[in-house]
Amino acid sequence: MHNAQDLLEKSAVELKQLIDARDVSPVELLDACVERIERLNPKINAFCATSFERARDEAKAVEQAIAKGQPRGLLSGLPIGIKDLEETEGLLTTYGSPLFRGNVPSKDNELVRRLRAAGAIVVGKTNVPEMGAGANTRNPVWGATGNPFNPNLNAGGSSGGAAAALAVDMVPLCSGSDTGGSLRIPAAKCGIVGLRTSPGLVPSERKLLGWTPISVVGPMGRNVDDTWLQLAATAGVADNDPLSYEFAMPGAIAGQLDLSKLRIGYTEDFGVCEVDDGIRQVFRNKIAALKPLFAVCEEVRIDMPEAHRCFDVLRAEAFVGSLQAAYEKDPDSLGPNPRANYEMGAKMSLKDCVWAGAEQTRIFRRFQQLFSQYDLILSPTTPVSAFPWEQPYLTHVNGVELENYYRWLALTYVVTLATNPALSMPMGVDHCGMPFGMQVIGKFRGDLELLIAARALEAYCEQTTDLCRPRPDLEALAASQVNLHTPVTHPPLDEPATSSAGLSAV
Repeated sequence: MHNAQDLLEKSAVELKQLIDARDVSPVELLDACVERIERLNPKINAFCATSFERARDEAKAVEQAIAKGQPRGLLSGLPIGIKDLEETEGLLTTYGSPLFRGNVPSKDNELVRRLRAAGAIVVGKTNVPEMGAGANTRNPVWGATGNPFNPNLNAGGSSGGAAAALAVDMVPLCSGSDTGGSLRIPAAKCGIVGLRTSPGLVPSERKLLGWTPISVVGPMGRNVDDTWLQLAATAGVADNDPLSYEFAMPGAIAGQLDLSKLRIGYTEDFGVCEVDDGIRQVFRNKIAALKPLFAVCEEVRIDMPEAHRCFDVLRAEAFVGSLQAAYEKDPDSLGPNPRANYEMGAKMSLKDCVWAGAEQTRIFRRFQQLFSQYDLILSPTTPVSAFPWEQPYLTHVNGVELENYYRWLALTYVVTLATNPALSMPMGVDHCGMPFGMQVIGKFRGDLELLIAARALEAYCEQTTDLCRPRPDLEALAASQVNLHTPVTHPPLDEPATSSAGLSAV
């Protein structure tokens, strides 16, 4: 038997190697994960519904397959948390909404099918904002998710439960999704890695508006190699996602990129985003520390003055598509913010939608021109340090009032509009001692090149005190008096969502 803490601290890639070599039993690993969840989940509320018994049966089946030398998948024996927006066969899927408090799907959706086919063992569902819509993970079904570095602060959203679970080593892998930053923001807040994939790279069956590129599903892990591993198991064409495409990739990154050959552009605010002065200074300090590593590292000017209005319209369009069935059946069944957002979108005209589609095309074309000069673009992932989860959203930055509740997500949603792959990776701490996330943006459909470069950057940062991934104090967390199993009132939205019954997340 292995020491449980030592086992849980190992990466997914290391655990896979140990399982394949029969040095670790899948059942032993699962038991360690369950023990960690039972110990720490009351403090941060990362997992909501769980499926421990089924997971144990699946772990035993993997153990038997190994003993018989049977072929197995890329993720065989690795426990995983599934975001509670993804339909899971036989396992409660609530979307954080009272409308679906008892919803148990009869089948897995495309993402979950792929993960299970690769041998991943679903331990349970990770918490989300109501209907997956918000960058603060709290809902009236399961309550709030706290930040592992301070459970009184928010963990980001909408993949907040996943990021928090990874940060405290509850599981080696988690799934995520991203519209305006729902995967990148919690990765930044909790000090882990989250990849917003190119639209269609990982097929998403649950999008009602299948042709929109603004919503994607993607991997989350504690390092770049683990993130790559999950991506390799899920990428490729599917007949239920019209944006999906054929894509073959190896199961692991080979070799190490020479950072001295990279051309880096960076921006504090994309010219249009409000950013806290403290975060600006932290970002400048990180850039100054990294600058000597690269062939080129210079500030860039990015031209997207209409980005906010463009995202407003595209986001509203998605709300109308995703919430129409529920609204028409019973408007009062929606929380106040989902209802208000639906009604706002329903008032928009065809002219608004055409303008937004054309403006997104202009943003895309201008943004791609940058990659004739640079290999990567760097920016902060979020404009502020983590704030209390009881505060639904950020209202001001540097004393400037934000015009709506999701403007504080602008650093990530402007990149959503460009459709480039973007990764948030931990890079030390900010001025408040909380994790700082660096947003690393790659070229159009350059997901693999982005991961390869991020891995080389991660290797350097892990050797540097001020840039390495921060780790939460698990003993202090376990001893805290916080208990987050109390449902909260309706939070505001970011990532519009619907289900198989007319509320399937986009």
